[in-house]
Amino acid sequence: MANTSDDGRYRSTEPHESGMLDVGDGHSLYWEVSGNPDGKPAVALHGGPGSGSSPRLRSLFDPDRYRVVLFDQRNCGRSTPSAADPVVDLSANTTQHLVADIEALRVHLGIERWLVFGGSWGVTLALAYAQAFPERVTEMVLAAVTSGDRRETDWITRDMGRVFPREWERFRVGVPAAERDGDLSAAYSRLLHDPDPEARATAAHRWCEWEDTHMSLAPDAEPSLSIADPAFQLVFARLVTHYWSHGCFLEDGQLLRDIERLHGIAAVLIHGRYDVSGPLDTAWALHRAWPGSELVVLDDTGHRGGGMTTAIIAATERFARGQGE
Repeated sequence: MANTSDDGRYRSTEPHESGMLDVGDGHSLYWEVSGNPDGKPAVALHGGPGSGSSPRLRSLFDPDRYRVVLFDQRNCGRSTPSAADPVVDLSANTTQHLVADIEALRVHLGIERWLVFGGSWGVTLALAYAQAFPERVTEMVLAAVTSGDRRETDWITRDMGRVFPREWERFRVGVPAAERDGDLSAAYSRLLHDPDPEARATAAHRWCEWEDTHMSLAPDAEPSLSIADPAFQLVFARLVTHYWSHGCFLEDGQLLRDIERLHGIAAVLIHGRYDVSGPLDTAWALHRAWPGSELVVLDDTGHRGGGMTTAIIAATERFARGQGE
């Protein structure tokens, strides 16, 4: 059994393969593979959109049993071009592009089928990928469940002002007065492409402050995005607002509507009771419509933290042993 750290994660092993994959449209994706080269293949999809992959994702998988694939989605992390560059065009960055990228990476690495893990936005992307290529997915582990529907982004950007009125007012007044009653994601996206670097930086910081606020209802919650490097804040905010202002490039209700494509795939859906930024009803609806799924509701966490890591590792351990439902 691989050694684990104090928080229950597996020891983080360094990649034994890495590279850049040309996926067209002028985009190259950073990818890496760690763990056992002969182990069970798994791909981990990071959140955001725009957060980039992290070594911490590797530690959710037993490196003795898994061949773990990580990559940075378009325009973020070590992938190029970076959204930090104000002149970078994001038009070739959509959910459909990312789904195609995942499949291109699978083919590039010579993997027949793999477990798909996703967290937060990574759940939406994982569901979209699995529905496009169900024959390539062995199991799924999905934490902090999202579906990309407009009601989810409207909830975060507007309705949650009822929960955090002071913080939301600061978030709302960060855009021009004429845009405060419209699509706040689109308004922030325009500011994040402003020619003035100070205007871009201010908008990115305010967006990240609001993100930290709505992810804060958990006993051990601490700010992370609002204290991140300004360049990271700009990439993150620019990509989130790009996706949210376009409805995540999905038809509303699409992933729940097409859930039958995943029937026969075992999945563990993990969600925090205190996740105010993504209420439990999305995970509940997916679980009810998906016979191969198990829903794990954590009473000690919100969008992250608490028992989330332990629950994810329990699921990846179970699937490594070949146990489904």
